[in-house]
Amino acid sequence: MPSLSDRQRIHWLRLIRTDNVGPATFRDLINRFGSAEAAIQMLPELTASGGALRTLRIPSVDEAEAEIDAATEAGARFIAIGEADYPPMLRRMEQPPPLVAVRGEAAVFQLPTVAIVGARNASLAGIKMARMLAADIGREGYAVASGFARGIDTAAHRASLATGTIAAFAGGIDRPYPPENADLVDEVVRGGGALISEMPMGWEPRARDFPRRNRIIAGLSLGLVVVEAAQRSGSLISARMAGEMGRLVFAVPGSPLDPRAAGVNALIKDGATLVTDARDVLEQIAPLALRPAVEGVALEEPGDFAAIPPPQDDDRARLVEALGPTPVEIDELIRHTGLHPAQVFMILLELDLAGRLERHPGARVSLVFGDG
Repeated sequence: MPSLSDRQRIHWLRLIRTDNVGPATFRDLINRFGSAEAAIQMLPELTASGGALRTLRIPSVDEAEAEIDAATEAGARFIAIGEADYPPMLRRMEQPPPLVAVRGEAAVFQLPTVAIVGARNASLAGIKMARMLAADIGREGYAVASGFARGIDTAAHRASLATGTIAAFAGGIDRPYPPENADLVDEVVRGGGALISEMPMGWEPRARDFPRRNRIIAGLSLGLVVVEAAQRSGSLISARMAGEMGRLVFAVPGSPLDPRAAGVNALIKDGATLVTDARDVLEQIAPLALRPAVEGVALEEPGDFAAIPPPQDDDRARLVEALGPTPVEIDELIRHTGLHPAQVFMILLELDLAGRLERHPGARVSLVFGDG
């Protein structure tokens, strides 16, 4: 696979760090304008057409170069979705991050991967179970992914150091959390594992950043195992995301008297595979690991839209009128409005950059709540 040039990498980083530009918007911009540099030039015009009330903040070249330098100083590098070292399972998920910061050995991403997640305030029995599962699964040639948190995550990482572990961060790759796991960072790297984050260098993780990390964990894996999770738990978010991505979901049952088992027991009731040892996971995962990789949505060359008139104000009004707070499929919008798909995608792009659009799984969109 071709690598980005230094110039392209700088502009990719500028674009993904721009306000209101997420993975889906990034892909649409690249596909429409052919390069990040060209897309950045169009942002002011697109944002104004979408009805933005303020100007987008676009990082400068100097800021992007400084972030790349900071990654290098931390022993990390930015890998783009089209490059060989980009995790292949992430490429297959919906709306994959266009750039990820990676520290460690990227070869671990080529191993079939199982995620193990669970409670931060884990019981001794839960920690023992996580260690056993991670060690046994790792010995069978799988990498183990988790979220670097206290409790179950830490146990899973430590038990798979020798066979390959992947730690997804909610903050910048130079901001491991929790702080007491700082020594684990070097152990992961020395053991041939990898640290991965889509967040900016120096970013201190906030509560709302952890679901994004959970999405990465689910995306990296063929299946996800939950070991202890309360009824309202981030691990259940990971399980839901894994299910939405078509990954297998496993759960270790626990005592009905332990609130840390309420979430996993509910997963089993909802159809998750019950796990009492690694064989329960490996028997289900092994056929998936043997299948050839199926590529996800790639960045494409821009289409030839020269013969298609750009959307007019009436077109924008018609599409906005069709939208509301309830998510609808983009194909439905195209059929309902009668607009050309290129015009619909352009208007959605404008609304997204203006902060007026919310994207949902399954190519669905809605207006931001309260938008007219």
